[in-house]
Amino acid sequence: MLAKQAPVGVFDSGYGGLTILKELVKELPDYDYLYLGDNARSPYGSRSFNAVYQYTWEAVQWFFEQGCELVILACNTASAKALRTIQQKDLPLYAPDKRVLGVIRPTAEIIGNYSSSNQIGIMATTGTVQSESYLLEIHHFFPQAIVTQEACPMWVPIVENGEYNGAGADYFIQKHIHHLLEANRKIDTILLACTHYPLLIPKIRQFVPAHIRIVPQGEIVAQSLAAYLKRHPELEAKCSKNGQIRFCTTDSTVDFNQNGAIFFGKELNSEHILLGH
Repeated sequence: MLAKQAPVGVFDSGYGGLTILKELVKELPDYDYLYLGDNARSPYGSRSFNAVYQYTWEAVQWFFEQGCELVILACNTASAKALRTIQQKDLPLYAPDKRVLGVIRPTAEIIGNYSSSNQIGIMATTGTVQSESYLLEIHHFFPQAIVTQEACPMWVPIVENGEYNGAGADYFIQKHIHHLLEANRKIDTILLACTHYPLLIPKIRQFVPAHIRIVPQGEIVAQSLAAYLKRHPELEAKCSKNGQIRFCTTDSTVDFNQNGAIFFGKELNSEHILLGH
């Protein structure tokens, strides 16, 4: 690989991060991007903190080997369970000049602005909910906000198995929305705190009252990254800008190309790589 190539790394346990990448490309089209889905070990949502940290750190090191100066963990579970350790312990030792960012903080910084009632619902994987990362981060930026969480363990498998438009998805979507709104009837904003969930928005909308706002993360994360690069011109200058995107997966490239296109909105051609070897 040419030394001049320093793409922005975008990591996810599977396909969901492609919904973030799609918005990054829209917001910052000139940059080079390198996407990696750890499909062979997904989903991360039900795995232990230690396993998610281990897998994520392996991926981050791989990105650095590919020339990335900046890596976005476009996965809420990885952001919740691995980001802090990587930022505080690993980077200072192994890569003090490189940066790893997540999707939780930029979302938490702004989500309170969407709500008039200060009552926010979070729909996420079990791992993200149990980490309480959103509760802590949103409270930091919006101390008055009441945040109610709902773990939706079946939603990622539904999406990953292509059932997001199917009638079988209705039961699980309706069930978790009912749980959330029963727990707090004043919610006027629901954050989809998993990058797979935007594909379920048409279904979610069917079961959510019209006055409630449904907020996916892609646009928020993209605008946050643009602002971050403006604040850090020394890092921005290191990122290569040829408008190229490279897609990689730890599992089948055939499956990744087929399913990934649904998340990314266009055809893609992926390479297979190994992690942890």
